[in-house]
Amino acid sequence: MKEETRERGTHRRGVLRATGGLAAAIAAATSGGALAACGAPAKEAIGTATRPLKMAFVPSSDSQKVLSSGKPIGELLEKETSYNVGVSVPTSYVAVVEAMGSNQIDVGWLAPFSYAVAHKRYGVDVILSTVRSGSKSYPWQLIVHADSGIRKPEDLKGKRFAFGDPLSTSSYLYPAAYIKEKLNTDPEKFFSQIQFAGGHDKVVVAVYNKQVDGGATYGPSVGQPESDARSRVVSTLPDVMKQVVRILEADQIPNDTVSVRKGLPKDVMEKVKAGLLKIAASDEGKKHLKALYSIDGLSAASDADYAPLRKKSELLKLDLEVAAGIKPAPTATKGP
Repeated sequence: MKEETRERGTHRRGVLRATGGLAAAIAAATSGGALAACGAPAKEAIGTATRPLKMAFVPSSDSQKVLSSGKPIGELLEKETSYNVGVSVPTSYVAVVEAMGSNQIDVGWLAPFSYAVAHKRYGVDVILSTVRSGSKSYPWQLIVHADSGIRKPEDLKGKRFAFGDPLSTSSYLYPAAYIKEKLNTDPEKFFSQIQFAGGHDKVVVAVYNKQVDGGATYGPSVGQPESDARSRVVSTLPDVMKQVVRILEADQIPNDTVSVRKGLPKDVMEKVKAGLLKIAASDEGKKHLKALYSIDGLSAASDADYAPLRKKSELLKLDLEVAAGIKPAPTATKGP
């Protein structure tokens, strides 16, 4: 996954707050046998036909492609855990976060920034990190059209620019923080127009078609200089590597996560974690993980691994409740 699709021209999102208080009380009573004593039905176990384990993938590229790669992983997880597993690709990164916050999704393959928001707001916990070319981190990049005349980040001043998703680490958080830190201004003032294209592949296409002058996406994996977001659209745009060029590659971002919602039973979490690690070590699993988000493996992870993202958020004075959609966000505006 390098992060990843919804068409959206403005920075807006709406999120439903979790309403888990009553549910938690009921669950506690159930576990203690109180409801059973009153003749009320016990809470249904996770992983059954009527209450499957629900696993969601962020739409970092075309949703149908992500879904077609995610379904086989769900099927393999069913074999490893004996759980019934439901797989989905919600409409946006924030949709996955909100679904985990309201207990509609049990396991989410979250981009790093999405995870940071979900952890702070909803108590979501990371259990695994993705690995690519032996690394648990990756860079972000700025891209422009080859004939744009733009050669360095400063040349983008007053230009039209595309980020991917407001909860994308490499196509929003880190490049926005770079503009603030290195160019000493806010993105809204630096660019003449900002749009959120909805995913890394859509940013590349927008630059290729000259709908924008520049964009931000994830960069190449270690030892794989052409493994960046442009590779996602080579099948439809064969000359994209020549027509869309990189003018900056920066930072090392903690890789994307496999995370679980707050309150997921520990035995379920441990079984899912062990199952996914076994899948990642198998030949079939490796094939599907590669197709999914160019993943080579999975590794244990902790919340401390994602502290650098919080520092970037602080630099931008980013309100994580806005990022999570709890409060309305300002729309992108034209600079002077």
